[in-house]
Amino acid sequence: MRLVGRDIGCTRGGREVLAGVSFSVVAGEALAVTGRNGAGKTTLLRLIAGLLELAAGQLELTGGAADATLAEQVHYLGHRDGLKSALSVRENLEFWYAFLGGRDASAASGGPGGGILQTALEHVGLAALAALPAAYLSAGQRRRLAIARLLAAPRPVWLLDEPTAALDAASQKRLTELMRNHLAGGGIIVAATHGPLGLDRAAELRLGAA
Repeated sequence: MRLVGRDIGCTRGGREVLAGVSFSVVAGEALAVTGRNGAGKTTLLRLIAGLLELAAGQLELTGGAADATLAEQVHYLGHRDGLKSALSVRENLEFWYAFLGGRDASAASGGPGGGILQTALEHVGLAALAALPAAYLSAGQRRRLAIARLLAAPRPVWLLDEPTAALDAASQKRLTELMRNHLAGGGIIVAATHGPLGLDRAAELRLGAA
């Protein structure tokens, strides 16, 4: 599997945000997208996710599911965690599981101690808070719940925008392990970041370089 961007361009609000950006990432690899604020890191991730339109260039995923679009094969973890405060931790994850194309969410929950959703919550350290309304979560816990979506409804490409934001040291270590497991399973990661990802081998795409 390979994710390729060729001469990508994007214009927003009449301003050219990206121009001539090219990259290539294969299964098992991570790409760290770096650069100053406003260089277009988030824009690039949103283009790959299909949330923005290309003004120029081409994005292509080869070796993935033949009957699925690129957007249907990526997870986008943005700045906003996308949680409903009135819903419980488990209910939020059930919603995203169903929205992202999972089957019956109640069956996936499997009750205490079982199911893909329970396992996802365990991996991010939130299993004990499954019944708690999301309104009571800290910023770090909300981020961890958003990360659980990546595990509940697996997709081959992870697009991570400042993934360690609001995470304490222990949670950052847990995220690093999850990223390593995803790569070991043949996944791809493209992450916009101002700091190291904690991965042994991550290529770098620097935007807005002089």
